[in-house]
Amino acid sequence: MQAQTIDEVISQMEAIISHSIKSNSRAGYFAALYYKVTCRVKQGIQAGEFENGQRMEQFDVTFANRYLAAYDQWINKTPVTSLSWRIAFDELEKPTILVLQHLLLGMNAHINLDLGVAVVELAIAQNQPLETMHNDFNTINTILAALTYQVINELDQVSPLLSLAGLHSKNDSLFIQFAMNNARDGAWCFAEELALKTAADYSALIIQRDKDIYDLGGGIVNVGGFLKFTIFIIYLFGDKNPARIIEVMNTYKKAYLKVSKL
Repeated sequence: MQAQTIDEVISQMEAIISHSIKSNSRAGYFAALYYKVTCRVKQGIQAGEFENGQRMEQFDVTFANRYLAAYDQWINKTPVTSLSWRIAFDELEKPTILVLQHLLLGMNAHINLDLGVAVVELAIAQNQPLETMHNDFNTINTILAALTYQVINELDQVSPLLSLAGLHSKNDSLFIQFAMNNARDGAWCFAEELALKTAADYSALIIQRDKDIYDLGGGIVNVGGFLKFTIFIIYLFGDKNPARIIEVMNTYKKAYLKVSKL
């Protein structure tokens, strides 16, 4: 079922995290990250951090429902219609893919594809110019970036050699292929182009964008040379139990629940 409110989004993500821990599923990695983002957005709405809190909640729900729909297709073993999400879920079956790579695959699909579609859908639904949402669009991306780096720091607890990946930050690696600022700016440019399309052209552009982002996802996991060796070493010395890793990533949930009850 599609969420109607941000609280319903949070509830559905809690269910995904809980199921992932019980089933030892790597799907919980991205869900744990996204849970942090959604809770933080809700707190930001309550604190008046956005230009339009009510619109931001609708934006968050529209955005999240694209991920929740893809997850629902995957968990129910029906074809995942989005190629970008399909590769993210397909790679969950490969144990040697790093947690960081799984997170990047999810972010690749959700930011590079879903974010642009969601902001245009909301602008159309509210009959507002796309530009009126630009500031809040940037704010939600700032939140996502901050919490992503927080999660990466948390992963040091389960992957002590993760910092070795930084040795490749100046090379043609996953860190160059997926940079937060580039992803945000690319998503907005895509949204601007999509907003000008109608009917068949609108759908065709989304399909083409999905194919392009799928190819980018392939670059995140299909690495070669010394980077491939580095990733193997990081994997070799890291925790290999998905449930434990999700528990480490899910510490925010306890903090959020504590604050929300005050």
